[in-house]
Formats: sequence, C-alpha cells, structure tokens
Amino acid sequence: MKKVSRKQYVLTLIVCFAAIAVLSVCTITAFYRKAARDALSLGESGVQLQTEQIDSYLSRAMDAVEVTAITVEYMMRENATSEEILHFLTEESKYYKQDIDENFTGIYGLFNGDYLDGIGWTPDADYVPQDREWYQEAVAGGGKPVMVQPYLDAQTNTIMVSISQLLYDNESVISLDVSLETLQEKTEDIQLNGQGYGFICDKTGLVIAHSDRDQIGKNYQDKDMKAVLAKIQANGNEDSTFSAEIDGEKTTIFANSVLNEWYVVMVINDDKLFQGIRSLIISDILISLGVYIIIVIFCTLSMWRTEHTLDQLDATNNELSKTNNTVMQVLAKTIDAKDKYTRGHSVRVAYYSRELAKHMGKSEEEQEKIYRIALLHDVGKIRIPDTIINKPGRLTDQEFSMIKLHTVAGYHILKGSGRFDEMAQGAKYHHERYDGKGYPSGLKGDNIPEYARIIAVADSYDAMTSNRIYRDALPQSVVRKEIEKGKGTQFDPEIADIMLQMIDEDKEYKMKQTEELRRKILVVDDDEMNFRVIGNICKDEPLYQIYGAESGKEAVDFLKSQKVDLILLDIEMPGMDGFETFEQIRQITDAPVAFVTATRDYDTIEKARKLGVEDYITKPYLPAVFLETIHGIMN
Repeated sequence: MKKVSRKQYVLTLIVCFAAIAVLSVCTITAFYRKAARDALSLGESGVQLQTEQIDSYLSRAMDAVEVTAITVEYMMRENATSEEILHFLTEESKYYKQDIDENFTGIYGLFNGDYLDGIGWTPDADYVPQDREWYQEAVAGGGKPVMVQPYLDAQTNTIMVSISQLLYDNESVISLDVSLETLQEKTEDIQLNGQGYGFICDKTGLVIAHSDRDQIGKNYQDKDMKAVLAKIQANGNEDSTFSAEIDGEKTTIFANSVLNEWYVVMVINDDKLFQGIRSLIISDILISLGVYIIIVIFCTLSMWRTEHTLDQLDATNNELSKTNNTVMQVLAKTIDAKDKYTRGHSVRVAYYSRELAKHMGKSEEEQEKIYRIALLHDVGKIRIPDTIINKPGRLTDQEFSMIKLHTVAGYHILKGSGRFDEMAQGAKYHHERYDGKGYPSGLKGDNIPEYARIIAVADSYDAMTSNRIYRDALPQSVVRKEIEKGKGTQFDPEIADIMLQMIDEDKEYKMKQTEELRRKILVVDDDEMNFRVIGNICKDEPLYQIYGAESGKEAVDFLKSQKVDLILLDIEMPGMDGFETFEQIRQITDAPVAFVTATRDYDTIEKARKLGVEDYITKPYLPAVFLETIHGIMN
C-alpha cells in the first residue's frame, strides 16, 4: 500500500484551508446580511406594535368624545338646561376617570353660549372660550373630533392633550382633556432587546413622551435632533427606518406616524444593535479555525494510519450506509421539530408513501427508495421562519406564500448531489396538482414525477389524519370523502384509488396519528417559587400543561390517578428526597423523569443516570436550556 507523500499532505491542507476560508466568508457574509435585515425588521415590528397601541389609546379618547357629543346634542335639541347638561358632564367625567381611564381627566366645553366644566373648574371672569385653542381647533374640524396641540401642565408637569368636537349648532364645542401619562409608560417600553430609547413628538417637534422624562416638553426643532426630525417629516405619514448620527454616534432610527399627527420614534446605537451579530461572526470564525485545526490533526493521523484504514474500508462503508440512514431519520426529525404542531409528520408520510408503493406492486428496492424520498419531502421548511410555521391561527396570504417556498428551498438543499436528485424532485413537486393548479411549477398529469404524485396523496392523507392543537384527526369517513373528491383534480386518480383501497382495508382506523400533542408535566418541588419560575418559562408553550406537587408523597398520590408525560423532580426535599421518590414513582409509571436541583455534583449526576433518570437540570434555570431539555426528553 502506497504511503501518502508529504507533497500530497501539504496540498490537502492548503485545499482544505482555502475551502473553509471561502465557505466561511460566504456563510458569514450571507448570515450578516440576513441577521442585519432581521434586526431592522424586529425594530420596525416593535415600533409598529407600540404605534398601534398608542393609536388605539388615542382613538378610544376620540370615541369617548364622539359618544358624549351625541348625548349632549340630543339634550340640546330637547332644550335641556345648562344645569342638566352640567350634571351630565359631571357624571360622565367621573365615569371616564373611574371606569374607563384615570388619565381622562374631565369633559368640558361651550354649550348654548355657556362654559360648563365636568370637574367643577370655574374660569376667571376674563376667560373667553372662543379664544382658546381647543375651541378654535374644533371649529376648524367641522364636526369631527380633533386632537389639539399638546401642552405642558405647569402644575403637574404632565403633558396634556385636548380632544374637541364642534356640535350640530356650529357654535357649541365639547372637549376632553387627556393626560398622556399612559403614553409615557408605553414610550418607556420602546426598546429592542433592552437597547435604545423611544420618544413621541408632534409635527412641530414638541416632545410629548420620552424614555428620559427630562426630555418631555422640549422642542427638537431647536436641538441636535432637528436633522433627525426633518428626515422623519420628509417621509410624511409613511413608516421610515434610516441611519443618523446623534452626539457623534451612529444610530438607527425607526419611526411611525400616529393618527397623521404625531411620530413614534425609537433610537438605537448601531454598535449595540449589531453587537450580537458581530459576536456570532467572531464565534463562527473561531469555530472555522477550530474545524481547520481538527482537519490538520485528522490529516496527520490519516497519513500515519492510511493502510490500516484502507484495510477496514468495507466495514466502514457498511457503517457509513447505516449512518446515512440514521442521519436521514435525524434530519427528518429535525424538520418536524420546527413545527411543534405536526410531530412525526415526515416519518408518517414516508410510511404511507411506502405502503402506496407496495400496493402499486413496486419492488422492495423501489419501496425503500420512495420511503427515503418522502422522508425529506419537507426539508425546505428549514428555511421558513418558525413564527410562520408555528402560527396557531390562519395564515395570511403573504405567510402562505412564504410556506410555499419550502418546495423550492428543499429542492436546492438536496439537488447538489447526484444521489439526492430524486429526493430534490420529490421535495420540489410534492405540492403539484394533477389538474395543473399546484405549485411551484404548475405541472400537470403524468408530467409530475410519479414519486411526487405518491407523496402528494400521502402528505394530504397525513394532514387530515394528524392531531392539531385546534382539532383531533378527522374521522375516517371524512378523510375518505376528501381523497375521493380530489381524484383527477388534486391527485393522480390511480394513486388516489389505491389510497382509498388502503383506507377501506384499515377497518380499525390505525393509519393516523395517535399520540396526543398536549404534554402534561408534573413539577415536584417543596419551593413554591420554582413552580412560578417554571410556569413563567413555559408560558409561551401552549402544548405544555404544568402540574405541581410540593412533596414526594403528594407526587406519588397524584401519579396514582393521573398520567403525565414528564416528571421534573427536585432532589433535596424534606421527608422523602428525590431518589426515594423516584423509586416509588417507578412502581407506578415509566414516565420519563428529570432531576432539577441546585446541586452541581458529578457523582450525583452519575448516580441519577445509572438509575435511569433522563436528564439533570440545575438551578437557577436557563430558560432556553430548560425548554430544549424537556422538549428533547418528551420528543
């Protein structure tokens, strides 16, 4: 056996280094661009959310004025006295402040020539309502609610705004004063991952609310923010995102318009905005260097052990074949793991596809081939955002368009190797329809590859026979009717007939997802605080139902009457500790158990592992690690 020469060895290292360098540069560049876009998108979404909340708050005040105006106009038409109208305004002011919003400070106005105030304020003798801005703006509004220029209350140092409306006689005006403290609280929440600050200003530059309360009441037309405000105003009422330099630092500005009157703005330092991205890039570079070092070591060892390795080539090839099958299974589970509502989908579709191929008279080799193709039919979902895949409600048209991209994405992921060409075709065309109305290419009839037509039937069947968070698997009769309905339009009629045959053979309706999506988790801990911590960590996981037991005995009693999917067991508890409790639990149920404890002792970990404990979670919990651990155990 010839030995690898030093020249070949050095050449191998050079080629590997060049390949890793090119791959790293391409990957990091693409990652940085996408991560930067995602960061900006998150900022825009955050400001948009705050804008919608502020818009809703102000709209509620306008609605209050409109509703009150209707009643007052009715009273005026019925010749109600000023005392009756004042009584109504007084009661409405109390109602709005106590039951609607404490920041709705009072209703007042000019009615039939008399100034009436619902909170009992009596103006000076020289007070002329018609000269006041709240009156003049209402007249200019022509009967629609208008928002008057905000002002700073000298007594309370609070920004106030009046919402006024001209009444039917074109002389009377009703007005509501609103304290903007609620908007101030919302403004203080304007941040992106704890970074940046927010403010609200009107078109004149007056700061209405600001994360730094000292800035309230200032006018940014006269400050360093003048250039920023000019850019925001140049975009009119459109949302805008742009870069600007503030106090010598590069920043990113996110701005939205509220009711075409005010601007909601978030300012973030660019270094802080992209700090996490840059840290990840440095980590990727270090990982790439680590990979290269590993390659160097590997190549060196390979040079020394080539002859021995070649002697075991046949055994290695056999092992590699098994590994490839395992990797495909793992990859399929990875795909399904993105969608917490369709657990096991890829494996079931692969199974149904193989059964269809078997009933079609395919050879065992062809059956296994279609199984492998179907196993990775949804690999493209790796490219679809988790927020869309795991959205519990109906998708928007844009979101559904994003979902459709998984066919093309899967094709490009798999098409790089000749061995995966057919898998790539299956990934791309399994959503084509027999009548040509499918996607992505609109292929029709037998122009669609046969294995894609098989997968299409299996995929639709599994979608109907799988449990969802909002429903269980559909009744078998309904599924059969839908398959029958799709013959010749959505499905190849011959393959659809075979599926109907399989359905008819399945008398006990075993071809469906039987496992429950929702997971019951029992937390056994003598510290009530840990129940709240775990409940808070799992609050955004609708499939997890958390139960608690404060002692080992209580847990054992609970498990005698309840079935759970996971038990989180504290080790150090008074009376019966975690190990004793575990032994008693095993006499009742084989549900997986993970220890949760503040003890960081390897011997304890090993003892738990040997007893059959699934994992060991230390306190205080890292939420991401905690969720991934329990997900891994239960799935």
